[in-house]
Amino acid sequence: SSSVSLSPLQMMDSEGDPGENQTISDGFILVGFSYLNKLQILLFLLLLVIYLVALMGNLFVILLIKLNPSLHTPMYFFLVNLSFLEICYTSSVVPQLLVHLLVEENTISLAGCAAQMYVFNIMGLTECCLLAAMAYDRYVAICHPLHYTTIMSSRACAQLAGASWLTGISVEVAQTAWIFSLPFCGSHRIHHFFCDIPPVLKKACADTLKVKILGFIVSLLFIMIPFLLIILSYILIISAILRLPSEEGRRKAFSTCSSHLMVVTLFYGAALITYLVPRSSSTPESDQMISLMYTAVTPMLNPIIYTLRNKEVKGALRKKIDTGIFAHN
Repeated sequence: SSSVSLSPLQMMDSEGDPGENQTISDGFILVGFSYLNKLQILLFLLLLVIYLVALMGNLFVILLIKLNPSLHTPMYFFLVNLSFLEICYTSSVVPQLLVHLLVEENTISLAGCAAQMYVFNIMGLTECCLLAAMAYDRYVAICHPLHYTTIMSSRACAQLAGASWLTGISVEVAQTAWIFSLPFCGSHRIHHFFCDIPPVLKKACADTLKVKILGFIVSLLFIMIPFLLIILSYILIISAILRLPSEEGRRKAFSTCSSHLMVVTLFYGAALITYLVPRSSSTPESDQMISLMYTAVTPMLNPIIYTLRNKEVKGALRKKIDTGIFAHN
């Protein structure tokens, strides 16, 4: 005889659902971390701290840059956009998760699910494009320093940032609308803590092949192509840095890129783990832990990275503290 081991979420699902064969019209139940039982309170406290640190950290970065004219450069213009995006990104998921960790009924309406998916995926696609724009900014600064102010003009920066936001907003309108035009049936339970595309598509009782093809095209165009552009930018950047005559010059040049490189590694690292782990070896629990990384932990770490590893930001902060201007504003 053979035995099959089930994960906690799979065991919960095997218990069945009163509306197993009914069309879903009133919403879903987000199973989330309900299998953790008493540990949910501990998880709530941990996530609350992480969320508050992410909010305060990103707001702090935005405020510090706005109050310091010395930081009114293209790199920090993009950083303001990134910090605002991170606030929206984590706020689209974590507050609802915090509530669901405290209540028994973890329900979400179809409209609420669609709105959450839309906002979350807007932020994901926009971040990919913004990180590519930031890599291009570093490429121009290091490889074409004499033409930097001309190429990275205020208008050019606004166009790059605007294109990043417009891409996320417009692409996700089509993708989310298509997904929620499908009929949903079977169990109301979604084995996730928010309305991500893969677990929601599992509830569709229609052919999802075309939607999955669209998702693949979106990932290819707006996730992988920006990633390849970032890699290309850094190949050219590293090549230019290695040609610099002095070791001090090479160190200073690389230090201007290190923060961005760490943020890119965090963001795409979680994404690559998600897509490279074979589906046969992944579980709902492991998927949720990876999702927690990029919905809660990464937005908290990004402002810390840019504050602690960036000499200009630390210098501006010290100046504000010394003069007392930061407190009065």
